[in-house]
Amino acid sequence: MLPGEPIQLVDPLGRPVPESTLRLPADADLVRAHEALVVGRRINDQAYALVRQGRLAVYPSSHGQEACQVAAALVMREQDWLFPTYRDTVSIVTRGVDPAEALMLLSGDWHSGYDPVATRVAPQATPLATQLPHAVGVAHAATLRGEDTVVMAMCGDGATSEGDFHEALNFAAVFGAPVVFFVQNNEFAISVPLARQSVAPSLAHKAVGYGMPGRRVDGNDVAALLSVLGDAVEAARAGGGPQLVEAHTYRMQAHTNADDATRYRSDDDVEAWRSRDPLLRSATHLTGKGLLTAAIESEMTAAAETLAAAMRDGLMADVEPDPQELFAHVYAEPTPQLREQSAFLAEELGREDAV
Repeated sequence: MLPGEPIQLVDPLGRPVPESTLRLPADADLVRAHEALVVGRRINDQAYALVRQGRLAVYPSSHGQEACQVAAALVMREQDWLFPTYRDTVSIVTRGVDPAEALMLLSGDWHSGYDPVATRVAPQATPLATQLPHAVGVAHAATLRGEDTVVMAMCGDGATSEGDFHEALNFAAVFGAPVVFFVQNNEFAISVPLARQSVAPSLAHKAVGYGMPGRRVDGNDVAALLSVLGDAVEAARAGGGPQLVEAHTYRMQAHTNADDATRYRSDDDVEAWRSRDPLLRSATHLTGKGLLTAAIESEMTAAAETLAAAMRDGLMADVEPDPQELFAHVYAEPTPQLREQSAFLAEELGREDAV
């Protein structure tokens, strides 16, 4: 059960790495993943621009982590559930959610933006690890109903220091819930480095204490991620219980646009990861195999631009808020206090309109 070294199938220079237990994914899957990487990078860039334009209140970029994002979504089946964090917008969009709807929560709108039941994507969780017990609950409920459902529960390295993380793992292990806990270890919980969070050999080692398999993977190698996460999902689906996968990656940009990352890490540290860019690695690998040409790459870029334009238009649209919505979905049957407050607000708004 002890995790080994991080699995890598394609090295930073785009060359295949001999691996005794895993094969490279099919060519079609690698091309599909690369297209999702191109889109994901464009989403991150566009979102940062929308922050500067005042259309997003905040944006936690996954620039440099896109391989984790797209692989997590691509290995799932339609009936599976995704439980994302605030940094997993690219994963949500790869799952099929409209990007403008995926970002609506970060724009300051009180609506989630997308229908979790229809998309089988839970609302993005800002508090660390709070979504993980919920993910286990959904997986356990699906098992009780006899459904063929696996839950992909995403979190960062900082979340592994939270009580919710440990409670979720213990609950999942005891009940054999079909959950894949996917830890994106980008080395920082905002400004706290991993060494100040844990002295375990790896975060994947935490799985051992709960009696579940833990594996490590190069989080910038989309090929390895597709293989490792794909195996974990199918193991959970086959009755193997919960799985934990730790991806070693790096947050290239600040925690959010409101963060000054230079206060806790150097430019040299960031620069050391630039050559490990998952998008560049995938492109080099596919080009070497003859699967990515200039024409194909141009088509992918154009498709990403189209999506970015739709995302921009969706978030640029001004919405006239209805203050009465504050009372509409609090209880199935409004309480007397809510009715009183609603009537009071309606009276106040009526006075303003009359002026």
